Amino acid sequence: MPKTLSHRFCTAPLMDWSDRHCRYFWRQFSKHALLYTEMVTTGAILFGDQESHLDFDAAEQPVALQLGGSDPEDLARCAQIAEQWGYSEVNLNCGCPSDRVKKGRFGACLMAEPDLVAECLGAMKSAVSIPVTVKHRIGIDDMEDYPGLTRFVEAQAKAGIDTFIVHARKAWLNGLSPKENREVPPLKYDMVYQLKQDYPDLEIVLNGGINSIDECLQHLQRLDGVMLGRAAYQTPGILAQVDATLFGGEPGPTPAAVVQRMLPYIENELSKGQRLNHITRHMMGLFQGVPGARRFRRHLSEQAHTAGAGPEVLEQALALVTDAA
Repeated sequence: MPKTLSHRFCTAPLMDWSDRHCRYFWRQFSKHALLYTEMVTTGAILFGDQESHLDFDAAEQPVALQLGGSDPEDLARCAQIAEQWGYSEVNLNCGCPSDRVKKGRFGACLMAEPDLVAECLGAMKSAVSIPVTVKHRIGIDDMEDYPGLTRFVEAQAKAGIDTFIVHARKAWLNGLSPKENREVPPLKYDMVYQLKQDYPDLEIVLNGGINSIDECLQHLQRLDGVMLGRAAYQTPGILAQVDATLFGGEPGPTPAAVVQRMLPYIENELSKGQRLNHITRHMMGLFQGVPGARRFRRHLSEQAHTAGAGPEVLEQALALVTDAA
């Protein structure tokens, strides 16, 4: 895969959320968005059920696999597996602040070990021909602000990495929960802007606190790309603006049209043993702000998990919205 992969608009890796069903759903809104998997640990890939962790629908492309780990050899092997599986990119997580991740010596705690991260990324890059990228915070704990960030970035750039996805919040590894780490540390967009100004040859993608496509446009005046996480999940309808507004393409489909597009996918997945609620749980915010949205959510919440629930449950939920409208 050539280095022409666009990071202008990306969806974030979200644990327990951005699974393959969610990504297929998101893809219905935008042809151009780059979609990221949940973080998958090297151990899960090397010693677990690869199919359950790595399978995706070809319609999701372009899709990037995010890895969690800190052993260069294991990460290189997993990068090779990702390339063989058909992923368009492999990304290393240096931003997740959870205790489980910290004990495993990966995620945000790796920002304290820039040389180890460079060794990991260098090994991954040498093992594959697809792009290798890194996602990280602006800092951790008492690591001094901008100088610490530039030391980390320079180390990875020397290893041949040229795309950095920067969550514009510091992570506190002690004293804050993962949820608090997404909300309490202040957003410092200026640090990310400064990074781009000081390293113009690097591709700098901003993550954190972006809630609308208008905000994306503002950041794109200063940066190479933006990444949306919770806003994309909680109000997925905003993704319909991505192609037209950010790429000069065609307007995205209406939420009702997306429901219709999901029906054949759901039929196919149910025939393979999937449960309806595993797919529709990602669609709860589809009609956010539209009359009937609450009835849509309630119907899915009450009916999608029942034995034998099929596509008709989603069609019934859609009728509750269109009737209200």
